[in-house]
Amino acid sequence: MVLIGPGGVGKGTLAQRLVASDDQLWLSRSWTTRPRRSTEKGEEYVFVERQDFERAIDDDRFLEWAEFHGNLYGTPVPTPDPGQDVLLEIEVQGAEQVRRQHPGAVVFLILPPSMVRLEERLRERGDSDEHVAKRLSSTPYELSKGHDLATYVVVNDDLERATGEILSILEELRRPRRDPLEKD
Repeated sequence: MVLIGPGGVGKGTLAQRLVASDDQLWLSRSWTTRPRRSTEKGEEYVFVERQDFERAIDDDRFLEWAEFHGNLYGTPVPTPDPGQDVLLEIEVQGAEQVRRQHPGAVVFLILPPSMVRLEERLRERGDSDEHVAKRLSSTPYELSKGHDLATYVVVNDDLERATGEILSILEELRRPRRDPLEKD
């Protein structure tokens, strides 16, 4: 299961809520070379130096990776416990790579309630004016690619509602695994 969407849309918060609400979900923790934001606790990513990231690329340790706004982001090859579903919170370039390797991956495009609210969220998390402008300039591309990749589209206008919507979809997707002989 993959969560994608523009920066500031709330993918990280949604991912944390989903994992807290569903013990069958295993959240993969991505690596990045970008500096940690002052508003981050440090557990959002594995923050690494560029040379360490590049060494991991050379060692084929990533399921997917991409460079985005001058920083590297990547998902290590997942190692969930048996019976758990992998949850990825990644950029659209990474989702394209995951889809090529796993065509059946379920991709959720997370949308903001509005562009105004998206900009507010970016500012609330402590991003500089320059970074906010850069993120907003890439949003149309991310949304266009996201719509092409998405299995489902969820508007993150209310965290509880959006979490519940995704959990309901997951429950429906899991039903055939639980009840393989059950007919529609």
